[in-house]
Amino acid sequence: MSEIDDLKRQAIAEVDRWAPKLWEAAQTIARNPELGHQERMAVATLTGLLAEGGVEAEVGIADLATAWRARVGSGRRPTVAILAEFDALPNIGHGCGHNLIGPSAVGAGLALASIAKYLPGTALLLGTPAEESTVDNSGGKVHLVRAGVFDDVDASIMFHPSQYTNMSLEGSLAARGVDFVFHGKAAHASLYPWEGINALDGVLHTYSGINALRQHVKPEIRIHGVVTSGGGVPNVVPQIASCRFRVRAPDAEELESVFKRVIQCAEGGALMAGARLEVREYMPPYENVVPNLTLARAFRRNLEAIGLTVLDGRPEPGLGSTDFGNVTRRVPAIEAGISISDPSAPHHSAAFAAAALSEKAHGAVIAAAKGLAMTAIDIMSDPSLLAEAKAEFDAGPGRLRIPS
Repeated sequence: MSEIDDLKRQAIAEVDRWAPKLWEAAQTIARNPELGHQERMAVATLTGLLAEGGVEAEVGIADLATAWRARVGSGRRPTVAILAEFDALPNIGHGCGHNLIGPSAVGAGLALASIAKYLPGTALLLGTPAEESTVDNSGGKVHLVRAGVFDDVDASIMFHPSQYTNMSLEGSLAARGVDFVFHGKAAHASLYPWEGINALDGVLHTYSGINALRQHVKPEIRIHGVVTSGGGVPNVVPQIASCRFRVRAPDAEELESVFKRVIQCAEGGALMAGARLEVREYMPPYENVVPNLTLARAFRRNLEAIGLTVLDGRPEPGLGSTDFGNVTRRVPAIEAGISISDPSAPHHSAAFAAAALSEKAHGAVIAAAKGLAMTAIDIMSDPSLLAEAKAEFDAGPGRLRIPS
C-alpha cells in the first residue's frame, strides 16, 4: 500500500469516528435555518466541532461576520481550500441542502487534522456565507476572493447536495442582481389623479419591456424578477414602487450585454411613467463556473473508491448560478454533487429541504467528507496532479477581473 493510500485509509477512519457528530451538526443547522450573513448558529456549530477536534477557526474574515477560516496541515504550499456553505432560503429553509455542505467540509478538515504531520501541504477550510442570492450583498465567496483569501490557494474543492451523484462538469450561469426603484408623486386617485405620477406604472412597463426582451435573447439567457413594492392603497397614486431582477447568461461577457438591455427596459418604463428611476445592484456579480477536469477525475476516483457511482454531469438540462464560479476563475476548482433525493424533489423546494434531513443525506455528508479529504490528500501529495490541473486552468478561460 502506498503512503498516499495509507493516509486516505486513516482519513476515512477518522471521518467514520466523527460521523455521528457531523450528522448531528447537519440536523442542527437544518432545524435552525438562517439567511445569508445571519448564520451565527451554523457558524458556532461548525467551528465548535472543529474546536472539539483541536482545530482553531478565525471567525469574521473579509469583514463578513459569518465568514471563517481554519488551517490544517504543514502550513506550506500547496494549499487546498475546502469550502463550506450554510445559509438557508426564506420560508423554505434548507431547500438547497446547505446544512450538509458545512459539516462535510468540517468532517474533511477533522480527518486531515488527524494526519496533519504527514501532510506535505495545507488544507484551508473556508466558511463562505450567503451563497443564495436572497439577501443584499450576498456572495460570500466573491467577498473572500476580493479580500485576497484565495491569493495563496492552489486548488479549491467542495460538495453540493443534488438529485444525482455527479461531477459538476456542466458549469453554471453568470449572474447579476438589480433593484429598480421608481419615484413618482402621490395624489388622490379619484379627486385629482392628474396631479400624481404613478411609480407602479414604471414597474409594470418595465415588466412588459423585459417580457418582450425575452423573445430576442438566446434560449440559455434567464431574466426573472419580483415586485418588491407596489404602493400602499388603491385610492392613492403610488409614490414609490420597486422590483428586483436576476439576469443570467453563460458567461460574464454575454451577461454584460443582456444586463444593459434590462437596464434600458427600466429606463423606458420610468420614461413612460414620468417617474424617476433609481438603479442599484444588490449583490456582486457571480461568474460562471469553469470546472477543472483534472481535479474532477481525481475527485471522481475517490468517490468511486468508497463505493459511489458517479455521473459526469446532471442528466437533466438547466443551470443555476453560484459564487463558486468566482473561485473557479481564480484557481483550479471542482464541485461534486452527491444525491440526497430522487429527481422529483427539485432544488429550492420543501421536498428537497425534507430530503436534506433524510438517511440518504446522512450518508451523503459522510461520503462527501471522505471524498473531500481524499482529494485534498491527492492534491497535496501528487505534484503531477496539481501541475496538470494548473496547466488546464492556464490554458482555459483564465482569470477574470473581479469588479471592485
